[in-house]
Amino acid sequence: MKHLRPALVLVALFTILTGLALPLGFVGLAEAVFPSQAGGSLVEHGGTVIGSSLLGQNFTQDKYFQGRPSATVTQDPDHPDDPAKTVAAPYNAGNSGGSNAGPTSKTLIDRVTADIAKAGAKPVPGDMLTTSASGLDPDISPETAARQVPRVAAARHLPEDKVKAVVAANTAGRLAGLIGEPRVNVLAVNLALDATNASVAGK
Repeated sequence: MKHLRPALVLVALFTILTGLALPLGFVGLAEAVFPSQAGGSLVEHGGTVIGSSLLGQNFTQDKYFQGRPSATVTQDPDHPDDPAKTVAAPYNAGNSGGSNAGPTSKTLIDRVTADIAKAGAKPVPGDMLTTSASGLDPDISPETAARQVPRVAAARHLPEDKVKAVVAANTAGRLAGLIGEPRVNVLAVNLALDATNASVAGK
C-alpha cells in the first residue's frame, strides 16, 4: 500500500488535470477569444442558423453558385440493413469522405467527361472536376466562380458586372499574402447575391 497509494493519487490527479481541467480550460479560452470559430463558424440568416462557413452545401438552382463536386453518400433507403448499399448524397456532412475511385473507374471517367463538356472553354479549373477528400469543401476558386457568373446573372436577372462585383467582394486572398490560394466561399457569395436581389427588388 505504501507504493500503491501515491501511484493511485497521481493517476487520479493527472486524470483530473489533463483529462478534465486542461481540455475544459482550452475550450473556455477558445470560446472567449474566438467565439465564432469555437462554435463551428455558424452562419445565421434572419436569426436562423443555415450552415457553417466551413462546410459546403449542395446548391442546385441556377441562381446559385455551386461548389466543387462532392462524392459523399448516404444509406440506401431501399436497403436500410445493408451498410454497403449507399446512394449519392452530395455534401452529406454526416458522412464526410471521398470516392476513392481510381483513374480506371468508368464511373469517375464518365462524370469528369460530362463535367468537362459542361464547363465550356478549356483549360478547365481543377476544382470544377475534382472532389475534395472530405466532400465538404466550402470554397471554389475565383476561376470556377467566373465560369458560373453568366448562368447566375441570367437566372437572377442581374447584370454580369454586378454579379462579378459580389464575387470579388467575397473573394478571400492568401493568408498573410503567402499561405493558401484565393478562394470564394460559396455560401457567403450566395447569401450576398440574395441580399443584392432583395435590394434591387426593393428599389
